[in-house]
Amino acid sequence: MKYANNSRSISYLKNKAAKISEELEGNSSPFFITQNGSATMVIENVQDDEDKEELLALLKILALGKKDALAGKGLSADDFLKELDAMDESEKLVAQ
Repeated sequence: MKYANNSRSISYLKNKAAKISEELEGNSSPFFITQNGSATMVIENVQDDEDKEELLALLKILALGKKDALAGKGLSADDFLKELDAMDESEKLVAQ
């Protein structure tokens, strides 16, 4: 993502907030807001923010799983599938 492509000054944000909002609806590229020539904030549409939060949550779960696997916790894929099959069979027996 190029910073220069969507950078706007804080003055532009103050004067054209509605226009930025409209542009964000049609374009998923965030705006980088600058103050005195330095980037100070990023404005993005809500859907992109929600997608990013969901991705971060999934990455955290993945990292926790990897940590557990390295610590020897959990089951191998084969053992997990065997347990799942056993659970499925016991549910079938209860349903009868």
